Amino acid sequence: MRSLASYKTDLHSKVTTSRRLVEDALQRATDPAGEGSKVFTKIYEESALACAMASDQLRALGIEAGALSGIPISIKDLFDVAGEPTNGGSVLFADGPNAVADSVVVRKLRMAGAVLVGRTNMTEFAFSGLGLNPHYGTPRNPFDRSTGRIPGGSTSGGAVSVTDGMAAAAIGSDTGGSVRIPAALCGLTGFKPTASRISREGVLPLSTTLDAVGVIAPTVRCCALVDSVMADSPVEVDDGRPLRGVRFGVLKGYVLDGLDKDVAAKFASAITTLSSMGAIVEDINVPSLVQIPQCNAKGGFTAAESYAWHRDLLASSVDRYDPRVSSRIARGKDISAADHIQLIHARERIIKEFGCSIRGFDAILMPTVPRIAPTIASLEAPHDDAYVDANLAMLRNPTVVNFIDGCAMSIPCHKPGDAPVGLTIFGPAHADGRLLSLGIAVERALANAGCAIN
Repeated sequence: MRSLASYKTDLHSKVTTSRRLVEDALQRATDPAGEGSKVFTKIYEESALACAMASDQLRALGIEAGALSGIPISIKDLFDVAGEPTNGGSVLFADGPNAVADSVVVRKLRMAGAVLVGRTNMTEFAFSGLGLNPHYGTPRNPFDRSTGRIPGGSTSGGAVSVTDGMAAAAIGSDTGGSVRIPAALCGLTGFKPTASRISREGVLPLSTTLDAVGVIAPTVRCCALVDSVMADSPVEVDDGRPLRGVRFGVLKGYVLDGLDKDVAAKFASAITTLSSMGAIVEDINVPSLVQIPQCNAKGGFTAAESYAWHRDLLASSVDRYDPRVSSRIARGKDISAADHIQLIHARERIIKEFGCSIRGFDAILMPTVPRIAPTIASLEAPHDDAYVDANLAMLRNPTVVNFIDGCAMSIPCHKPGDAPVGLTIFGPAHADGRLLSLGIAVERALANAGCAIN
């Protein structure tokens, strides 16, 4: 994997061309021996090559079309593209209706010169943290591919499109970790911004309260660059910020329960590394966060709001859904208006209490997920117990950030060759610039300690 900065440098210095970059990405995507058939639900071969050649022609005239000019980017299969159905990893809309216009995000990517290589596979309707899809198949995690491990969800294809060189970065959504989970399990960086910073117009919803548009890429700087293109309010990022004197809170409580030995060891090592660089690392308890699982006991915002959107489709076409998805959506049927209003008030209170609890800290740390990627076979078994257990485990920590309307990133903190493990850095809403700056410093420290930073 290469950083976006290296792509831009090589294009600017004429070491390569956009056409070569895109041809290579497409070759990897269409290689029958690779994961491409399970990574993409649609590949834009003809239009991608045309855009790449146009980018090269402009560059030859001394014109850079934008911050992502000529660089191959993948988009999750829930962003509207004019003239196409927005399938959301499902087969329900294969025959339409077609989107009448590009989503705002797709429009901004095009304006920045990005070359869209294809729409990536995902958990159906983004409703799981595992990445399994019975309709289009499940792309295998690049770690231990011979065994066949999950990529994480719901932006499953997006993560593997980056690890396998089919795209330089992937655009996804994050309702409860759908960018950060696959990033952590596949050894990538995933950034979930403050939800309001990036338009969700033309994005198929899961939960209108919790949905956010995010990015998966090799490094924090890559995420910051793509975020600046998509955001309505770009943030300033300081890539020279030192760690000395930075105050991190290590979140205690249930987010540390049940860590497997790989995650526990890598998380502890990352904390030691940050302390050795002069960061002040202190344990922190935020009592209000313990209430989040209780708030979500009936399915929370996601079940209530997805059911409102899917109600008629479930009545007419439930047999065409992944049953593990339809059953989770159907939980929303039993959530009353009073329940939903009570949930809104509880969230407002928890957000306020969280803000008070973390005063004086620059950011909060926790493991992104408590386990390394389980095998696909173990979760495709007829009995759902393993699936439910793994899904709850993967979603548990990331959902904290969405519930408090925060921003967060997952950064790899494992050694090369080891199972990928993600370190989460997060903070309250609109702390994006500070978080990205800290992320670059943390990434640098972990790289110096021998971690597998790309």
